[in-house]
Amino acid sequence: MSEHRAPNNEESTNSMRNTQVELTVLMPCLDEAETLELCIQKALACMKEHDISGEVLIADNGSTDGSQQIAKKAGARVVNVSERGYGAALIGGLEAAQGKYVIMGDADDSYDFSNLMPFVERLRAGDDLVMGNRFKGGIEKGAMPLLNRYLGNPVLSGIARIFFKSPIGDFHCGLRGYNASRMRELDLRTTGMEYASEMVVQATIHGYTVSEVPTTLSPDGRSRPPHLRRWRDGWRHLKFLLVHSPSWLFLYPGLLLIVVGFVLGAAIVASPLYLFGAELDINTLLYSAAMIVVGFNLTFFHIFTQLYAHQARFIRAEKDIWPRLTAETCALSGLALISVGVALTVLAFALWGYNDFGELAPERFMRITIPAMTMILVGVQVMFSGFFVDILRIKVRKD
Repeated sequence: MSEHRAPNNEESTNSMRNTQVELTVLMPCLDEAETLELCIQKALACMKEHDISGEVLIADNGSTDGSQQIAKKAGARVVNVSERGYGAALIGGLEAAQGKYVIMGDADDSYDFSNLMPFVERLRAGDDLVMGNRFKGGIEKGAMPLLNRYLGNPVLSGIARIFFKSPIGDFHCGLRGYNASRMRELDLRTTGMEYASEMVVQATIHGYTVSEVPTTLSPDGRSRPPHLRRWRDGWRHLKFLLVHSPSWLFLYPGLLLIVVGFVLGAAIVASPLYLFGAELDINTLLYSAAMIVVGFNLTFFHIFTQLYAHQARFIRAEKDIWPRLTAETCALSGLALISVGVALTVLAFALWGYNDFGELAPERFMRITIPAMTMILVGVQVMFSGFFVDILRIKVRKD
């Protein structure tokens, strides 16, 4: 973990973790004086009732309302995390947690810290990550904005399930538990609200045992607006999902564009195509050529991302893909495409000369020049992409 994320904790350090502590209840905190004490009391009472050896840890992110003093007085341990952000606070809290298991949740009294046993039982059974599901447990009136409840959360969770084949139905539930040592192994990096998605995504692609239990959501007890920013944080979650799934971001759209562009162009290249009463001619041929060029671009972006992932262990890429894709093979393929494009260009020039270099008929000559230029562009792209592929395979010495 980077040094700038390490918490400043006067009471304990990572090297002094108490292995006898079974559970750490971790709460990120930024000016939660109104609700913090109640959340701590509920968590401590739950652990006492079920005879769990545990602690409540407050990862304070720079509160100025006295939250730190309130937490200590209520019986919690406080770790100060200087780097701002929801994810940064939770990363710092995890580093300082003494428990074998960690259950994290917001300190705004929206989650029920008096009912933690469903999480503990699954963790004791060997699950690495246990997610709460608010849609199964119940969402009280006014606890979640309607747009988030019926559009934002379902759409983002659905996209994540498709992209990563995850069984989780509520990707953004803030109440969740995990095996602390296993979570540290993932070395999560995001410092904002997208940390919630990163945890589930990385646990899933690394083969962790992930499950979910029903939990409830109540209206928070704050008198101020929440830290969450609906559109900004929603976009950050979506961007994270896309960046970590290059097949959906680059490969599938790229292949679709190539296929559609090729089929459409092949249907028009010899003569106009009449479809539903509309005449598709050389203008459509030009757009189909653009689709092919863009499609090849996106496909190579996917290859670049996968090779980077293999070298940097960024996303799941356990072995080098397309080992025969080298600068040499790409150069030969690119030269072949360029040669065909140049040959078609020469043919168009010869036909022009046959007409004494007079006025060109676009509807005739562009059926040759557009495919020719497409092949030349794709050929150049393939040729130089091969060199970039070899650059990405260069081993970097790590100090």
